[in-house]
Amino acid sequence: MNPSGTTRLTCLLGSPVSHSISPAMHNTAFEALGLDYSYMAFDVSEQDIKAAVDALKLLNCRGFNLTMPLKTAIIPYVDELSEAARLSHSVNTCVIEDGKLYGHTTDGIGFMEAMTDSGIDYKDKVITMLGAGGAATSIIVQAALDGVSKINIFKRKNASFDKVVDFADTVTHATDCDVFVYDMADSDLLEFCLQESDILINGTSVGMGDDDTSLVPKELLYKDLIVTDVIYHPEYTRLLRDAKSIGCKVMNGKYMLLYQGAAAFNIWTGKEMPIDLIKEKCFTED
Repeated sequence: MNPSGTTRLTCLLGSPVSHSISPAMHNTAFEALGLDYSYMAFDVSEQDIKAAVDALKLLNCRGFNLTMPLKTAIIPYVDELSEAARLSHSVNTCVIEDGKLYGHTTDGIGFMEAMTDSGIDYKDKVITMLGAGGAATSIIVQAALDGVSKINIFKRKNASFDKVVDFADTVTHATDCDVFVYDMADSDLLEFCLQESDILINGTSVGMGDDDTSLVPKELLYKDLIVTDVIYHPEYTRLLRDAKSIGCKVMNGKYMLLYQGAAAFNIWTGKEMPIDLIKEKCFTED
């Protein structure tokens, strides 16, 4: 890549971001298609999100991705939300047009595409989702739209619990999927819901990086349960290692990153990301 005086900036905002493969993925795609763009990663806290957005607008940035913990924190600074972003109350991709900020969510699309890529059939299935943050709500919305029959959400019973109950009711009424919300601390109910589920998704940051913990005790897992995680660093979280050890089919978040990134790439450039090339150059097959 040879940046010039006309190169447009795209980037990732969040914390932590040092492990992200998004720069390699997008820069490889820009170079392959001969596009005058560059992608970087910036460690930005919730407290600094407004200052970061103001700076990116000033610098004529084309757009940016958001990762934890900024997917909901960005919303007050977005001028217009896509329908999926509004429904999920989550934004992972922004594009700047004429000084205005437009927010999208591509996480749900990315995760469902990743499951299809992994040979996971989710239509008419039951899912248990751990967490209800930005990535999780985006996946819930897309899963409901894509034909999942039922989703059990487990989250901490904190100040946002009732808000998530309202979110679940909204999705239930807007789709053909029944969505329920339960207290993460209720291990008996978690066990019951896992037994009726086809797929378990960890939509939280538990297990990321050096965190070697899991929200699900190993004894609650069983062989026929498909266990997935939005995390891709490490490749196998404690949850996925536990699941793999008893014979479960598992999937991490690396191809969610690929496919959500491809959707963001299209939003910024109007071009299709060269998926096969990015898999070859940026992702290590199991």
